[in-house]
Amino acid sequence: MIARIKKFFRRLPAPRSLRKQLLAISLLILSGLLLLIGVLQYVLMRDFIYSNRAESMETQMRSVPREFYYTFLYLSEDDTISGDGTANNNTNAEFNPPNGEIPNGNGFNSKSGGITDSEGTLRKAGDRRPLLLDAHTTIAIYSSDGTFRDFQQETLADSTAPKLTNEEYNKLLLNHTTDRATGDYRLITAEDGSEHLAVFMNLGRPGNSKLLLQMSVNTGPLTDVIMQQLLIFAALSVVALLAGLFMYLPALRKTLIPLSNMGEAAQIIDAGNLDVRFPVEQGQTEIDKLSQSFNGMLERLEISFRNEREAKEQMRRFAADASHELRTPLTSIHGFLEVLLRGAADNQEQLYSALRSMHGESKRINKLVEDLLLLARMDGAPQLRVTNLLIGEVIAEMKPNLLLLAGNRKVTFDISYGIRGMYDPDKIKQVILNLFHNAVQHTDAEQGDIHLSLNARDTHAELIIRDNGFGITAEHIPHVFDRFYRSDSSRTRKYGGSGLGLSITKSIIEAHSGEISVSSTPGEGTTFLVTLPCLKGLAKEL
Repeated sequence: MIARIKKFFRRLPAPRSLRKQLLAISLLILSGLLLLIGVLQYVLMRDFIYSNRAESMETQMRSVPREFYYTFLYLSEDDTISGDGTANNNTNAEFNPPNGEIPNGNGFNSKSGGITDSEGTLRKAGDRRPLLLDAHTTIAIYSSDGTFRDFQQETLADSTAPKLTNEEYNKLLLNHTTDRATGDYRLITAEDGSEHLAVFMNLGRPGNSKLLLQMSVNTGPLTDVIMQQLLIFAALSVVALLAGLFMYLPALRKTLIPLSNMGEAAQIIDAGNLDVRFPVEQGQTEIDKLSQSFNGMLERLEISFRNEREAKEQMRRFAADASHELRTPLTSIHGFLEVLLRGAADNQEQLYSALRSMHGESKRINKLVEDLLLLARMDGAPQLRVTNLLIGEVIAEMKPNLLLLAGNRKVTFDISYGIRGMYDPDKIKQVILNLFHNAVQHTDAEQGDIHLSLNARDTHAELIIRDNGFGITAEHIPHVFDRFYRSDSSRTRKYGGSGLGLSITKSIIEAHSGEISVSSTPGEGTTFLVTLPCLKGLAKEL
């Protein structure tokens, strides 16, 4: 049955709208809960009503003296009781008590319990007053000798009393050893198919037989009460579902407004409009977290697209600059070759001059190619041959070459020796040489002043190269480490620069997990600060 229900629901078309899906699921869950409550209500109410009716019937049975039941048991419609206390049974001899005597009780004479009036006149059983019970209630007595007596006529019941088998009655006789109220009941199906609720009471042993009193009532009226309550509950459940439908729709629509806002924002976002953000703080924690997650993703995408555009622009500029840098020496070499082919080769002086110029241009091309290859390796997976190195000793070793490169410029050193770290010696030398050469190029040959210092701060070494050159304007500072970038291309090319030195320097510093920065004031000079991790810093100067 459950499998069929599941199969039926699978065949139903699922609504495409999230609002409709939530509404349908909520109503299905609510319907299931109401159905479960209805089933539990039926079971619990049925047991409660049956138990209450059973207790009421037990109380009713025990409110009547037992001798009254004995009277009904031992006297039929045609029975009379003689003056000597013996019963004259005309029809139901099997109900005669031992020795023809009837147990004592109210309304009987002291010897036999026979029914007499004030003058001692014997009455027939038909003159007895009937028990005033509900028309659906029946009374019967079962004797342990197998006799069953229905008192339909005496109780004026609408139907006959239902009957169990002798084995069941005998079990009840064994179980009902007391006549106290227990609230137990039993459902019996009558011969006509109707269901009856029956309670039992042990009447003791008046004579040789044990007697069991049975009072039963048709459960039809009780079931009608239960069904009436269930119908009321079902009607209220339908009203609750309809009310929930009309109240839940606007509430659900309002709840899904933040999600709709996100959908509208998503529709206007494209690759060229990544600066749009999803609305946040809409009053729903889950939606706000989702919006923040999407905004973070959009920000990363925007940065990626911006970097991609910048990378493409750099690649385009790099290709153009590299082509320009290579074209100049190649054009020069081509021009000298044409001159030589036109007859200048016969002139030894012109020949040597052209060869020297061609050799210089070839060295320039070779240096440019080497720098490009180095940048390509540094951009990929830089392979450094690191060793335990003292930076101060490296600078001391390079002092003669640096002073030779400076010419007539003033050079001062402030070196803290003992700063040790894991560095590639050749690459560190290249960094120092590139920065020092850059300072030389941007200072006056006679009035130039270059200062180089090395100090330790905690776990980092700081290398500073400062000059008093022409300086760099603010718009050029963000681009000084770009490849082929020159703030003064004509002057730089005059000294053979290609605009790759600072790019290579930055790549080497970053490969050593360091940082490089620049600060400059036009007309006053420029300062480059290199920060490298070190193992030990000792501020010990020579």
